[in-house]
Amino acid sequence: MGLSRAVKDEVTRALAALAGATALGDPERAEAAVRAASFVVERPRRAAHGDFATNAAMVLAKAVGKPPREIAALVTAELADGPVVASAEVAGPGFVNLRVRPSAVAGELDRLLHGPQAFARQASATGERVDLEFVSANPTGPLTVASARNAILGDAVGRLLERAGHRVTREYYVNDFGRQVGVFAASVRAVSEGREVPEDGYKGDYVVELADHLRAIHPDALAGEPAALTRLCVALMLHGIPGSTTLPGLRRTLGALGVDFDVWFSEESLHRWGDVDRALGRLRASGQLEEKDGAVFFVARGDSADKDRVVRKSDGDYTYFASDIAYFADKVSRGYDRLLVVLGADHHGYVARVANALGALGLPRERFEALLYQLVFVYRNGELVRSSKRAGNVVTADEIMDEIDAATGRQGAGRDALRFFFLSRAASSQVDFDVELAKKASLDNPVFYVQYGYARLSSILRRAAELGFAPSTTSWHKLGEDELGIAVRVAEYPDVACEAALLREPHRIVFWVQELAQAVQSYYTRHKDDPILPRDSMRASPAWSASWDRDKTGARLAWVLAIRAVYAEALSALGISAPERLERLVGQGTEDHA
Repeated sequence: MGLSRAVKDEVTRALAALAGATALGDPERAEAAVRAASFVVERPRRAAHGDFATNAAMVLAKAVGKPPREIAALVTAELADGPVVASAEVAGPGFVNLRVRPSAVAGELDRLLHGPQAFARQASATGERVDLEFVSANPTGPLTVASARNAILGDAVGRLLERAGHRVTREYYVNDFGRQVGVFAASVRAVSEGREVPEDGYKGDYVVELADHLRAIHPDALAGEPAALTRLCVALMLHGIPGSTTLPGLRRTLGALGVDFDVWFSEESLHRWGDVDRALGRLRASGQLEEKDGAVFFVARGDSADKDRVVRKSDGDYTYFASDIAYFADKVSRGYDRLLVVLGADHHGYVARVANALGALGLPRERFEALLYQLVFVYRNGELVRSSKRAGNVVTADEIMDEIDAATGRQGAGRDALRFFFLSRAASSQVDFDVELAKKASLDNPVFYVQYGYARLSSILRRAAELGFAPSTTSWHKLGEDELGIAVRVAEYPDVACEAALLREPHRIVFWVQELAQAVQSYYTRHKDDPILPRDSMRASPAWSASWDRDKTGARLAWVLAIRAVYAEALSALGISAPERLERLVGQGTEDHA
């Protein structure tokens, strides 16, 4: 639990006390209103208004029949002697501005430094068993930038869910059955034989490279059965061609993005082991399959009925929906409490379709949840990138990462940039990704700005050790108003992370860490004449040591250590690295230490 939750709990207790004492009118009515109240405690836009503010009085006003400002005045009086809230005042039409006790802030800093990794995490196995399926891109080409957003979003949501106490299985559904992979294999065969690719086939440099590889290493497969060639093509797309930069393999690309899976589930296995037939048999027995013109349709019933969906075509081939029905039935049989899948926004119709199928199978519909995300648009020098030099018809995640790594001279910079930019927008918003901005080693680049903030904190601690100073938690009272204001922000991180997990919104962590970076940077600017560590010019005076407040420095260094710890945890939750050192910026007005 973070500081904002502790403040909310104290406000809730104050409201309950007022309701029980008849201050809010009829006790039974007031107590029911307090239990049902959905009020917020949040940071105000202006620090001058306090550490937190609540709309509790405004939310309760109608239910208890009292003016909001009158309720707010009662709340401020009740909070006067709380262990967390130091002071409260009525503001505006009925808001209550709150300031917390420095001792409460110091307690949170102590808790953070005592166990940085546990600070914003719930105990494991206290939540749900979650099957998180994401990416699941067809194995018919390299991983595109659009699919990279799916991968990054899914992985970040998984990280947040785990920190919230859930047990997460990351799963990739390999579409290795049906028409698309068959057309892909046919395209590769056509290229290998010097023929035209089918009109609806796959083109691009990667198809040529795959055909060349097969001709050199597996010529028998090219001359063999279509099914065998299809399986080999899928395997090569997943695992890659050794030494190839065009086809490193989906697994390797995802690994470069910092994404790993626990399960790779084959669609073809559902057909091979009869799972599709069994699932459709259950639907037939319940009367939800109907035959029309030689095809078999799934017919949804009830209030959430969707249009009839084909599960087996008139030529006897199964549709992808038939596989999906069997796949989700298999997931439920594995005992998961929640089935979460990340999909492009164009799949919104898929959500109702799967939910209806689960309900028809007698499986809990409420276990199924879909997270939809919008498109990614890549820009270079202000112009939309429509094609790829490497693949010919797609912009791949590999080439973008390689380009950023090369420009910055740091392995992993491309991964960090993609993750930061893609997670800095809500899933419901499109992402405009500026490659040139992502390549800059300057404070104009938001991911560099955030990482530089962490590196600078690390630099302060290194410099302190060189000068003989060490962090100390015995003098928190030496912290000033500026330090305490930032410490309050640090202490609310567990609540930010909890809400981000609950809402499946990693962008909340991005916003929070950006605001923290800005607050710390602003602090350095304001304290040029009162630095954390003595500058060289200060130490030139023989008497500097005698007049220097070492207790204050120790407290400030412990404060820096706490900020750095929560900084690292926030970046880790996003899957972004926290470099201890970054190249010094030129012309940005920054220093290695403050």
